[in-house]
Amino acid sequence: MTACRDRSASLAITLLAIASAAVILGGCGSARPGRALAAGPPDALSPSRSSHVVVIVMENEEAGDVLGSRSAPYTNSLARRYGLATRSFAVAHPSLPNYLTLTSGATHGIASNRTSCHVNARNSVGEIEAAHVSGRAYMEDQPRACFTGATSAGYAKKHNPFIYYDDVAREPRRCRRLVGFGELSADLRAGRLPTFVWITPNLCDDGHDCGVAGGDRFLSRTVPLVLREIGPHGFLVLTWDEGTTDDGCCAGAAAGGQIATIVAGPDVRPDAADGRAIDHYGVLHTIEQALGLPPLGRAANAANGSLAPLFRGPPRVR
Repeated sequence: MTACRDRSASLAITLLAIASAAVILGGCGSARPGRALAAGPPDALSPSRSSHVVVIVMENEEAGDVLGSRSAPYTNSLARRYGLATRSFAVAHPSLPNYLTLTSGATHGIASNRTSCHVNARNSVGEIEAAHVSGRAYMEDQPRACFTGATSAGYAKKHNPFIYYDDVAREPRRCRRLVGFGELSADLRAGRLPTFVWITPNLCDDGHDCGVAGGDRFLSRTVPLVLREIGPHGFLVLTWDEGTTDDGCCAGAAAGGQIATIVAGPDVRPDAADGRAIDHYGVLHTIEQALGLPPLGRAANAANGSLAPLFRGPPRVR
């Protein structure tokens, strides 16, 4: 059940147009780059003996505006070195339904970035808890765990899907797993990343306010630390929430634009590219497969694709 009445479609389109215009004009919006993680250089970290799935979600770019772009040298180096899904698609516009899809396998009928919505539905937090899998979501500029406000500095609730779920927001034991980047630095230094890791950069570092170049700078200083700590069979999924078109795939399940989705890790085939269609439901399916979890919602439908062809074998971290 979803307790939310969406605004009109025309308002959603207007907001998307404003966001797109900000990117076209270049330069930052109200958000500013966050500080580099206080974890030291990657080679100062001790590689993890356990394996981890890490998800980083960036903002509002069509694949063609990232892949091959001179503004994204680090991102393109990842795509060349590891695995690239060349026909990856977002589910919808604007941001929030895509984040919900990636964490519950459904949009729950939400078609705007409402911050007053809440959703009573199965989701990744309950799923990993039931399977006794450790997990944390690291939210840049979030002022405190269990914060339900719409914004704070560069933090935006619409990019934190977990706080929309009733069984997370109303359960302190669970919402305390939604932490800031200070905890990410500490967990990297101590070699104690949980098995499932979600990373939401702030509105500049995810590219929303600061464009492709701003997002690439964040990734260039953050991803090397993460890759050092993902372990012998772990992997990173780097994807974008939505594109700037309505291009889609997968029998109409996705219509949020073609986006870049990159997978990196020791079990990913080097310099790999897969041209089969995949959407956010398929990305969620891959993550659940790797963690040994049952699929949520439309993630159970094989028509939504999988990132598995980019691996040497079926992805497994447990």
